[in-house]
Amino acid sequence: MAASLWRAVMGTGAASADADSAGGGVEFWRFPERTGWLNKQGEYIKTWRRRWFVLKQGRLFWFKDSTVTRASVPRGVIPVASCLTVKGAEDVLNRPFAFELSTPRETMYFIADTEKEKEEWINSIGRSIVQHSRSVTDAEVVDYDSRPGDK
Repeated sequence: MAASLWRAVMGTGAASADADSAGGGVEFWRFPERTGWLNKQGEYIKTWRRRWFVLKQGRLFWFKDSTVTRASVPRGVIPVASCLTVKGAEDVLNRPFAFELSTPRETMYFIADTEKEKEEWINSIGRSIVQHSRSVTDAEVVDYDSRPGDK
């Protein structure tokens, strides 16, 4: 799943028709919205790995170390516009400072170092989800007062 998300975001494979809007070219090394260490549960082998996360322009990238430059290659990326929820998950994982990020296909789990960091990540990712989710356009708004035949 992460590989297919990566291809979609970086504009390779089947999703490359619109690489710019999919996320190719995000300068994740410059002026990120949020950065920090989180423990992330692996996709296939459910072990915990400490990774450096960068939130930038509606994408959550992760790296093995905190020295992120133009030459850095992310270990993975999550387009936050595809996310439905971000919320605390201490009760699910039975671990302090845990939170989850859910897409229609999967739920990913993370553990911050402190309660404050957990709340800051939830707030930052939540804001990014709202900012980068597809907005309802005027053409999609149905005016129920002016439907034909309703007199």
